[in-house]
Amino acid sequence: MKVSKTWLQSYFEKPLPDISSIAEKLTFHSSEIESVEGEVLDVKILPNRAADLLSHRGIAKELSAILNVPLKTDPLREPVPTFHTGAPLSVNVENPQKCLRFLGAVIRGVTVQPSPQWLRETLESVGQRSINNVVDATNYVMLTIGQPLHAFDAGKLQIQNSEWKITVRGAKKEEKITVLSGETYTLPEGAVVITDGNTNEPIGIAGIKGGQPASITEKTKDIIVEAANFDGTLIRKTAQALKLFTDASQRFQNRPSPELPAYALRDVLKIILEIAGGELAGVVDVYPTKPEGHSVSVTREKISKHLGVTYTDEQIAEVFSRLDLPFKKEGEMFVVTPPFERKDLIIPEDLAEEVGRIMGYDNVPATILPPIPGTPDQARFRGIEKIKDQLIDAGFIEVSTQSFAGEGEIALANPLDNTKPALRVGFLENIKEAMERAVHWEPLVLGPKQKLKLFEIGTIFPKTGEELAIGTSESVGGLTIHDDAAYQPQVHALGAYKQFSIYPFVIRDVAFWVSSPEGETPLHVRVDADTFKSLISEHAGPLLARIDLFDQFQKDGRISYAFRLIFQSQDRTLSDIEVNEIINTVSGALSQIGHEVR
Repeated sequence: MKVSKTWLQSYFEKPLPDISSIAEKLTFHSSEIESVEGEVLDVKILPNRAADLLSHRGIAKELSAILNVPLKTDPLREPVPTFHTGAPLSVNVENPQKCLRFLGAVIRGVTVQPSPQWLRETLESVGQRSINNVVDATNYVMLTIGQPLHAFDAGKLQIQNSEWKITVRGAKKEEKITVLSGETYTLPEGAVVITDGNTNEPIGIAGIKGGQPASITEKTKDIIVEAANFDGTLIRKTAQALKLFTDASQRFQNRPSPELPAYALRDVLKIILEIAGGELAGVVDVYPTKPEGHSVSVTREKISKHLGVTYTDEQIAEVFSRLDLPFKKEGEMFVVTPPFERKDLIIPEDLAEEVGRIMGYDNVPATILPPIPGTPDQARFRGIEKIKDQLIDAGFIEVSTQSFAGEGEIALANPLDNTKPALRVGFLENIKEAMERAVHWEPLVLGPKQKLKLFEIGTIFPKTGEELAIGTSESVGGLTIHDDAAYQPQVHALGAYKQFSIYPFVIRDVAFWVSSPEGETPLHVRVDADTFKSLISEHAGPLLARIDLFDQFQKDGRISYAFRLIFQSQDRTLSDIEVNEIINTVSGALSQIGHEVR
C-alpha cells in the first residue's frame, strides 16, 4: 500500500521524522517497507494486520505507538452520529452471512464536477487517478480508514412508489455485468451482486467493482452511497475467478470489521456535501447480527516467558496505552478489550507480540538456549548417515520428495494437490516421478558413462504409525546396517554456486586423434586428457556448461580422445547455428596444433 508522509502528518501536531526514519521505524516495529519514492512509502501489509493497516489512519496509529507521539485526531475514536432514517430507499439483503452489513445513503441535488485541488493532489500523491468529486470522495475515505465505498447514480435506477430499492443477492447462472472500466464479465454462480431491486439488474459486483448501469457522470443529480461489509472468503474467490483484483477486494478479503462502514459513511457524506453540494435525504442501515466484543487475557509472566525477557507491569501497561488498547488489571492478569478494528488480537500470544514489537525486538538480549532434555539418538543418526554414504559411494543421488501420494492408507482432509490426496506408504510412486523428471537433466549432472540412480530416506505413513524407510530407483544389496560408535559421516565439500538455467541444453561430441612422433616420449605420457579438456573449454567459451571425456583408446601409435560437450544459455534457447559455430572453433583450434578431428 502506498502511504503519503504528508497525509500521515495530518494526524499529528508534532512534526514527523524524515521519510527514511519513518521507514526504518515501521520496518523494525510493524511492517516491511518495499520501497521509498520521495515522500511516499510502499508498505507491505501482511494479512493478519490488513483489517486495520490498509489505511493511512492505521499506519498513523502504528507510528503513534512506535514513536510514543499522540494523534491529534483519530477518526475511529470519534462518535458516529445517529443517521437520519426515512430515506426514499429500501435495502434487501437475501443472505446476511454473505453481506454482514449494508448502509445506503441518499443524497439529492449533487453537482458532479472535477475535485478540488487538495483532493486531487492527495489522491495523486499515492498513485490514484482523480475521476470526479463524488468518486474521489469515496476513494479518499477508503484510503483514509480502510473501508471501501461506492456511489450509484440513483437517476439511472428505477423508482417505484417514490422509492428506490437495492437488493443484495447471489448471482444467477451465466449472469453478466459490464463494469465501470468497460469489460463485461460472466459472474460465478452465487457471487454477491448489488442489483436494482425494482428491475433485478446487476449494478455492481459486491466488494469488487461497480457496474456501468449506475455509473456516476457529470449529469448525475441524485446518488446512493453504499458502505457495506461482505464475506471476505466469497469476495476473494470471486475476484480470483474473474481475475479482477481491486483496492476494494484487497480490503474485503481480509475481513474488516462490520462496524467500520458507519465511520466511513459519516466521513464520506461530510466530504460529498461540502464539495458536491446536495441534501442528505436519509440513511438505511441493514445490520442483522452485530458481532459481540471479546477480551484477551495475559499475565506478565507469560509475556516475559514468551519473549525471553523480563518486563515489568509498568512497561506492559505503557505499551497497551500507546497502542490505545483498553485494558484492566485483575490480579496478575491483564485483560485487554481490543477495539473493533484490531481483529488480529485473539489469543494471549498476540498481546505478547504487541509488547515485543513496540518495546523493540532488537532490545531482546541474546540468550543461550537450554540443553535439549534427554539423550539424542546418535545411533539412529549414525546409521542413517552410514546408509547414505554407502549409497552415494555406489553412485546413487539423494532426493527429497513430498510426503503426499496418489494412494495411501491415510487420506488428507484438505489436499494441496487433488492428484495426491493421501500420505505415502512407500517411495515407489515418488521415486518414479523423480526419475522421469531427472532424466531430462541427466547429462548436466552425470558423466556419459554414469547411470542415473536415486534414493530417498524419509518417513512413510501406514495406518500403524509413522516409520522411517528407504526407497531406491533400483535394488541394492549388502546394506542389514549396525551402529558403529566410531563411524564419522563423510563430509562433502560444496562447489561454487552456479545459477540454474531454465533454457534447454544442447549436446555435441568432439573426437580426435593425437599423433606421437617416432622416437619421442609416448603421447599418453606427455599430454593427458585434462590438458585437452582445458584447451577445449577455453575455445568453447562461456556457453559450455559441462565437458566429459567419454572414450579413450590407443592404436598405431596414436591416441583417440572423445569428449561430450554440453552447451546452455542463462537467457535464451540456443540455436543449432551458434552451437555449430562453437564446435567449428574448437575443431579449428585442435587442427591448428596438429590433431586430426574425426
